[in-house]
Amino acid sequence: MIIYYAFGCKPINAACNFDNYLVLKHALAFYGNAQIALRVVRFVQRRERRVERRPLRRDRKMKDLTTNYLGLTLKNPIVAGSCGLTGSASKIVELAEAGVGAVVVKSLFEEQIEAELQQNLDDYQTDYPDAYDYVKQYTRDSAVTDYLEMIREVKKQIDIPVIASLNCVTAAEWTTYAGKFEKAGADGLEINISLLPSNPKKECDQYEQVYFEVLNKVNKVVSIPIALKMSSYSSSLASLISRLHWTGKVRGFVLFNRYYQPDINIEKMEMTSAGVFSHPAEISLPLRWIALLSGLIESDFAASTGVHDGAGAVKMLLAGARAVQVVSTLYENGVEQVEKILADLEAWMERHSLTAIHEFRGRLAYRFEDDQSAFERIQFMKHYSGIS
Repeated sequence: MIIYYAFGCKPINAACNFDNYLVLKHALAFYGNAQIALRVVRFVQRRERRVERRPLRRDRKMKDLTTNYLGLTLKNPIVAGSCGLTGSASKIVELAEAGVGAVVVKSLFEEQIEAELQQNLDDYQTDYPDAYDYVKQYTRDSAVTDYLEMIREVKKQIDIPVIASLNCVTAAEWTTYAGKFEKAGADGLEINISLLPSNPKKECDQYEQVYFEVLNKVNKVVSIPIALKMSSYSSSLASLISRLHWTGKVRGFVLFNRYYQPDINIEKMEMTSAGVFSHPAEISLPLRWIALLSGLIESDFAASTGVHDGAGAVKMLLAGARAVQVVSTLYENGVEQVEKILADLEAWMERHSLTAIHEFRGRLAYRFEDDQSAFERIQFMKHYSGIS
């Protein structure tokens, strides 16, 4: 605004904002001279302009947190994993604003679609076989259409990679819908294959074959990078991941998917849930396998399960992970936890004089660690025997 002052001299034309007006007011009261007060204001304005041009001290300490995952450039390695928090466009936008480097959209579940399909078929009684085919197609198309619309909407609003997610247990024909994810704008595809080898009549290779069948099927209809979210239950996990990698059809692996955890209520003598959220102690399993495999298999590994804070993220990156997925900690602490994890990561890098993720990622991977047995050791004998 324009302020005019005349204290025994010609009016002073001082273009200033409200803060400068307060400076001028106090300067007038202190000096009692309009010309001196005006010089004080101009001095303050010049100083403010110099401060604006001067880089912030904090900026000089900013770390390069960028990482490359599935061929996608992420501004930082923290990824919002597939969950209810990534099940709507508004929630995904909130996560992007919170600072995540990428987001995995809530999975489209094969079993959920099939359950809805069966319910619709039970409710729809008809003597016309063709009608059943229509109901089946409508149920599947409806679920996929809603999912595609969410991806399109999200891609219009955020500028970080959006990874679609497919949760399947078979190589059924509907995996062809994966091609529609790409057309909707998804930057990548995460296939979550949930297998619990609990049938004693099935050989281990029968379970493992599902991975290859689903991968082959989906690979035919997409060109975007594919990540497999793996189960830790395998007779030879390292061999399985290696063989999947050498197909050339998968760009990365997410270790590991999380299962429903059962518990028993001993008073009611009934099965209950042990809780859906992970605990920081669960970090050990994916930490071991990422450390073992990231230095031996030229693929991108993402950590999942057990990462709740900045320290957990640092551990996974040191082990060789290119991305770190978080879910439980977002539910428990809110999306604000993303900023805290990133701040803790930067603070750790500052303490160790590191400026970029690539300077330390994989430093403790199996291939580069002197004590390689630390990752392979499964007995506590050394600990309890007092052997140093």
